[in-house]
Formats: sequence, C-alpha cells, structure tokens
Amino acid sequence: MELEELIKDCSQKQKKGMHFIVASIVIWALILALHLTDLNIELKDILTFCCSAVLFPLAWMLSKVLKIDFEGKGNPLSKAGILFSINQMLYILIAMWVLSAMPEKMLMVYAMIFGAHLMPFSWLYQSKSYMVLSIIIPILSLIIGLMYPPYVLAALMMIIEAIFSTCLYLECKKLGTS
Repeated sequence: MELEELIKDCSQKQKKGMHFIVASIVIWALILALHLTDLNIELKDILTFCCSAVLFPLAWMLSKVLKIDFEGKGNPLSKAGILFSINQMLYILIAMWVLSAMPEKMLMVYAMIFGAHLMPFSWLYQSKSYMVLSIIIPILSLIIGLMYPPYVLAALMMIIEAIFSTCLYLECKKLGTS
C-alpha cells in the first residue's frame, strides 16, 4: 500500500482515534470532580495522574461499542499512533516536576501537554480537528490556567473534548466510517 492509502485505512478503521477522545471526556470529568473537592492541591494533582490511568481500558471498551479497530492490526502506521501516545508519557515528567514546584499550576501544564501531544495525530489521521486543537488547547490552557482555579480549566477541557469528539465524528462521516 502507498502511504496515502495507509493513512486513509488507519483513519477509517480507527475512526481517527475517536475512542480515545471520547474517553478523555470521562477523564476530564473525573478530574473536574476531583478539583471541586476540598482535598489539598498536592493530593488533587496526584489523583489527577491516577484519573489518567483509566484512559487505555476505557478507550478499549469504547472501541468495542463504537466498532473501532483498537489495535489497527495490518497497518504499520498504527505503530506510529502508539509512539505518538507514548511520547506524551515523557512530557508528563514535566508536569510531575511542576507538582512539586508549583502544585497550583500542575493541571495547567498537564492540559498543555495533553493538547500539544495531539499534533502528530493531525498527520496520522489527516485531521484538521487534531491540528487546530493541538494549538488551541495549550494556548487556552495557559490563559485559563493563569487566570482561574484548576477546576475551571478541567471544565473547559471536558467541553473542548466533547466538541473535539463531535468534530471527529463529522470527519469520520465524510470518510463513510461514522
């Protein structure tokens, strides 16, 4: 297969990673609920990392419901998607440092990392939604994170992810895979 055919195949069979974005709505809802509690900020930050632990199992379950090929077997570009995801784990070390240096800003950095890690997926899925949101999320996270408490940012992220899911659904519909 040519590269363009592999990209189209990956986009169609994995529905542009929609299962991960829908799962992130749930995770940001958990993070929002957590940051609305009276727990101290350090504990909230540590538990925020714990909320993310459910991403892969939740995305896997959603892939079954949404009829998405979770592993992308047979397409070598699926390995690139895994690499793009794992890459984010290295940047999470920055958020862990912020947790100890400025715990009240950890969620802002976490959201910026999340948003920025979406950019390579814009190429993998030939998606304008990924490209635009990979730029908008870090910028909005910085602005909101500097001006408002973390729960406001978590709520915004949940809303953005819902909009993102809708955009991906529409992109998939154009591919005939919705």
